[in-house]
Amino acid sequence: MSASARTASSVPAIPHWIGGKAVAGVQGRTGEVFDPSTGNVSARLPYASLDELNECVRIARAAFPAWAATPPLRRARVMFRFRELLEQAGDEIAMAISREHGKTLADAKGEVVRGLEVVEFACGIPELMKGEHSENVGTGVDAFSIRQPLGVVAGITPFNFPAMVPMWMFPLALACGNAFILKPSERDPSASLVLARLLHEAGLPDGVFNVIHGDREIVDGLLNHQDVAAISFVGSTPVARHIYTTGTMNGKRVQALGGAKNHAVVMPDADLDDTANHLMGAAYGAAGERCMAISIAVAVGEGTADRLIEKLTPKVKGLRIGAYTDLSADMGPLITGEHRGRVRDYIASGVSEGASLVVDGRGVFNDSCEGFFLGGSLFDAVQPDMKIYKEEIFGPVLGIVRVPDLDTAIKLINAHPYANGTAIFTRNGSAARTFTGAIEVGMVGVNVPLPVPMAFHSFGGWRSSLFGDHHIYGREGVRFYTRLKAVTQRWPRDVATRSEFSMPTMK
Repeated sequence: MSASARTASSVPAIPHWIGGKAVAGVQGRTGEVFDPSTGNVSARLPYASLDELNECVRIARAAFPAWAATPPLRRARVMFRFRELLEQAGDEIAMAISREHGKTLADAKGEVVRGLEVVEFACGIPELMKGEHSENVGTGVDAFSIRQPLGVVAGITPFNFPAMVPMWMFPLALACGNAFILKPSERDPSASLVLARLLHEAGLPDGVFNVIHGDREIVDGLLNHQDVAAISFVGSTPVARHIYTTGTMNGKRVQALGGAKNHAVVMPDADLDDTANHLMGAAYGAAGERCMAISIAVAVGEGTADRLIEKLTPKVKGLRIGAYTDLSADMGPLITGEHRGRVRDYIASGVSEGASLVVDGRGVFNDSCEGFFLGGSLFDAVQPDMKIYKEEIFGPVLGIVRVPDLDTAIKLINAHPYANGTAIFTRNGSAARTFTGAIEVGMVGVNVPLPVPMAFHSFGGWRSSLFGDHHIYGREGVRFYTRLKAVTQRWPRDVATRSEFSMPTMK
């Protein structure tokens, strides 16, 4: 059955999660959720009104004081129980992701694992929230610092990782003692409802974690709401800039992660068989719909480029493309038909601007196919002034740029407005050390194609890939979701002291 053959009334409605239970939407505006593998509408999504949002914030605000006063050790125990339930429900969450996003089940299961790692890190919150103490900073005076939660905080998350990116945010926010409101992508919201149910089963008090659906009206509502203290966002750079500007103007703490154009430098001494295998996964995994996808390979030397193209061409042509139900598939469909059209337009732009299209993925599935499939494309002779170089494609397209030396490669990457992730493939320690020191990018891999930091580090780019002072998760996440308070105390003695009007010096 095609998408056009299914009406909104014939598919289930996805609820919000507010106050510890599923809540049906009450206003009339809705969106459609698709199965990208078939093109069918799989669910109807209610878009919340501002009144519904205000009620959600009110409930979260009411739940916050008791949760903030809960000892960190007891909050950690809730996270431990959530972690166990999350592991048990891994297949259920992966299926929800694949059904609405289209990525392969193996990829979806890997996403759940990477999110689970942040939950494990959050279980250490009693240690992570410890402050500092100095005894006797002055006669009879002690000083110490403490970290306290912010209040109601919100997360606005993208379609490409409907479970992992929310788990980059809310486990630490909750463990730190905040109440959390999640606004997931309208494209694939079901995984967020499973996470909400598991948190409830883990013993999280009602109202501390909430899920509300909507479009820009709800995003702007969160940005303008006086009772929302902080916003975490992952998505495109234009939206990240809007969220950062609007949120900070309204006095909120904001971390807004934007777009990317990630380069991988391939040195002449690299193991090209190994490098080609890594580039295949980094460029075409999840159909290229990753903010850490490698979309540009910078080949140092003409010979390196020729050999790399020779290695990559049969691999790109041999990509197995299919629905998530096909366990042999390497790559699933794109998220929507509209996005597939945009990626096709980028490929056409690359051809018209003079890049060499070595493998054309546009013909793998034609318009008669109901799913939103597209094959892998490979370009050679990409130039820095081309649209396919300058802009984030977010699809299964890899371009090769040829440069004469490592210094030129570094200058090329440092000149790009995006600075999320990069990598170098080499056997030369000196080249790797030069690259990691000189490159102006937030996350760097050495013979690692997707340098996504582990949960006990932090994730974030530079320049137009991040707006705000804090990277996401890790210790940076703890700092983002808490406020530092310094206390200086003296307990009075029996002997009265006289008033002092000069600057205290602790003598």
